[in-house]
Amino acid sequence: MAKQGLVKTTGVIIIGIIAFIVIAVVALLIISGAFKESTYLEPWKKDYASKFDDPRIKLTAHGLLAANGHNMQPWKIRLDKDDPEVFYLYADSERQTKEVDPFARQMMITQGAFLEYINIAGPESGYKTNIELFPQGVYDEPKLDESMDAMPVAQIALTKATPAKASLYDYMFLPDTNRAPYQSAKLSPEQINELKNINTDDNMTIKIFQDKEDLDKLGDYVMKGAFIEAGVNRVMEETEAIFRANEYEKNKYRYGFSVEGQGTSGIMKHLMQGLVTLFPSLNSGKAAADTFIKSAQTGVDNTPAYAMIITKDNTRLSQVKSGMLYSKMILAARQQGLVMQPLSQVLEEYPEMNQLYSEIHQDYAPEGGTIQMLVRLGQPAQEVPQSMRRDVMELIIGE
Repeated sequence: MAKQGLVKTTGVIIIGIIAFIVIAVVALLIISGAFKESTYLEPWKKDYASKFDDPRIKLTAHGLLAANGHNMQPWKIRLDKDDPEVFYLYADSERQTKEVDPFARQMMITQGAFLEYINIAGPESGYKTNIELFPQGVYDEPKLDESMDAMPVAQIALTKATPAKASLYDYMFLPDTNRAPYQSAKLSPEQINELKNINTDDNMTIKIFQDKEDLDKLGDYVMKGAFIEAGVNRVMEETEAIFRANEYEKNKYRYGFSVEGQGTSGIMKHLMQGLVTLFPSLNSGKAAADTFIKSAQTGVDNTPAYAMIITKDNTRLSQVKSGMLYSKMILAARQQGLVMQPLSQVLEEYPEMNQLYSEIHQDYAPEGGTIQMLVRLGQPAQEVPQSMRRDVMELIIGE
């Protein structure tokens, strides 16, 4: 009888534990917003742009998918009121990340990334695009914010044409950044040549490194940059301020970071979101710094190649053009079954990073050029989710 009672008691305890686990999981899913529609993903649908009659807005909806610093999506579009086939791109001064990008270099690269997506989407939409950079002149640097608001990065003029298939178009709807581990296979000579040949500007160079010496050296730079960044409180706080903990926040803001950026997906994404919502300290302070460093180390340990975009100078024009090249490189890599992840830390220009910034330039741009982009490159071991995107109409501004 005692044994039967013990078995019965044990069974009750096990059922109770299972019930508690189920309730806890369901609660975390609800807190995460697992049952909410992810409206922040709507712009990734191929038919999203077709909802708009104005071709300028159609193309803006494609540009919205481009890679951008901190996923701030810092773009503003002004439609020409007199010419229905002309519009202007402005950098959104209110969406800067000034701690990591004090001179707005990454901001300008982001503008170029947007413009190249418009370039590629144009033929599919039946338009030839003519992009003129800084049509009203370059910025007044001492008054940078005011210049961004007053002076466009580009004028885009459209000319009606017969719709034509663009070879890179379909790849625009895939995630632009993959922070997960990559397979160990190196790039073939053909893949390297195809990537390098997308560049037609003598002022820019694409370099690809996959020998052990450079892998070790660049991996060391990446980790040193990660440790420095993780130790600068104001920089980490800037990132934490735009972290979206759950589906409710992602639908509300539609820009910034989320747990997907750490390679988490499926039910684990929602469990983690639920936990971070309940316990924000899991993604702040030392915990956030440790997660960032661990993610950087995992990336370095699973990277078969690195690539750089280097410009001869560091003008605003060159920064924008390097962003255009970067977009083209992302899509050309995707076409070859490859993915990329930008490694921005060591190229950032705040005081604590100055020495490392100088050292990597001495090693890889000794003739005085500027490394605009450093990226991991390889075949993905797993696909990653798409990131948040704003509603395209939020980008449209009046006169």
